[in-house]
Order: sequence, then C-alpha cells, then structure tokens
Amino acid sequence: MDASAFVAWVDRYVQAWESNDPVDIRGLFTSNATYSTSPFAAPWRGHDEIERGWAGRQDTPGSTSFRYEILATAGEVGIVRGWTQYRSPPREYSNIWLVRLDPQGRCQEFIEWWMEKPVK
Repeated sequence: MDASAFVAWVDRYVQAWESNDPVDIRGLFTSNATYSTSPFAAPWRGHDEIERGWAGRQDTPGSTSFRYEILATAGEVGIVRGWTQYRSPPREYSNIWLVRLDPQGRCQEFIEWWMEKPVK
C-alpha cells in the first residue's frame, strides 16, 4: 500500500475526530479492528468498543488543531507522526501512530504513543 492510502485514512480520521459521528468512526475500522490508546493499554475491539472508547475521549469540535506527516509505509502498515494543539486550556501533544490497513483502506490495528509537551 502506498502513502496516499494512509494520507486518505488519516484525513478521514481527522474528519471523524471533528464530527464525533458514529458513522464516520465506524467507517475508519474493520469490524474486528483493535484500537490501543497506548502500547500497553488493553485495546478496544470491534466497532462497538471503538465507538464507546472514542465517545469517552472525544473533544469538542473545533477545540483542537492537528497536523501530521506519514513517516513510513511498509505493505499494509503506516507510521504517522502527529501534532495536536488544544486551544483551551492551551496544551500540545506529540503523537506516533502505527496503523495497519486492510485492502479497502480500513484500519485493522491502531496503536498510539502520545506525550504532552511540558509547560515552561
């Protein structure tokens, strides 16, 4: 799979994060996908758990800005680096995502690593 498939998926992810629409969220993932909010967290499994987990962590639409770059792709796996800025209260996060896509461009496995930027 080339980088354009991962760009398309991340763009849909950002849209879903902004909308918090269950249809947008479910459309990102296969029915048996796993979503890990950190490498050691028990993953959310399948559409229902992913949707519930997402709803429990959702942000108010328009409260963040996000930019990203695709660092690498190898077959069905992509590595994404992201930067998230929150407006109120102001804070910034650095993210690394491992995303495994199926041939239709839906995520089978998602693992994220994130760190909050220290306030000076």
